[in-house]
Amino acid sequence: MLRRWPTALALVLTVPGMVTGGSGDTAVADSVEMYGEALPLLPLLDVVSQSMALTVIALIVLVLGAVRGTPHGPVTFRIQAAGAFVFCVLALAGLAVDPDLGRYLVAAGWFFHGVWDFAHLKLDRLDGLVARTFAEWCGVIDVCVGIEPALLL
Repeated sequence: MLRRWPTALALVLTVPGMVTGGSGDTAVADSVEMYGEALPLLPLLDVVSQSMALTVIALIVLVLGAVRGTPHGPVTFRIQAAGAFVFCVLALAGLAVDPDLGRYLVAAGWFFHGVWDFAHLKLDRLDGLVARTFAEWCGVIDVCVGIEPALLL
C-alpha cells in the first residue's frame, strides 16, 4: 500500500464526492462545467509548466474579455481582471525569486485567493461566474495551500 500512495490519495480525494455529490440538473451542470473547462489543459501540462500554461490562458481570457466584452458586464470584468493580474504577478514573482522568498509570495497568492473566494461568497457576488459550492471548496483549499509553504522549515 505504501508504494500505491498516489492511488490511495486520489481515491480519498475523489470517492467521497462521488458518493455524497449533489444530485439534480444543477449539480450535473456544475460538474460538467468544472471538469470540462479543465480538460483541455491536461495535455498541456506535459508540454509546458503549469504556471506558464495558466498564465497564458489567463492573459488570453483577459484580452478576449476586453475586446469582446463579457456576459457579466464591465464592472465584474474589471474586478476579475484586477484579481487575475495580482495573482499572476504573485505567482510569476514567486517563481522568479529565491525559493525562500518565493514561497511567501506564492503562499500569499493562494491565501488571498481563498479570501477572494470567501469575499465573493459573503457579498453574494458570484454573478453566475462559479457555483457557490465550488467557490466555498476553492476558498478552503486555497487558504490551506496558502498556509502550507509558511509552515515549511
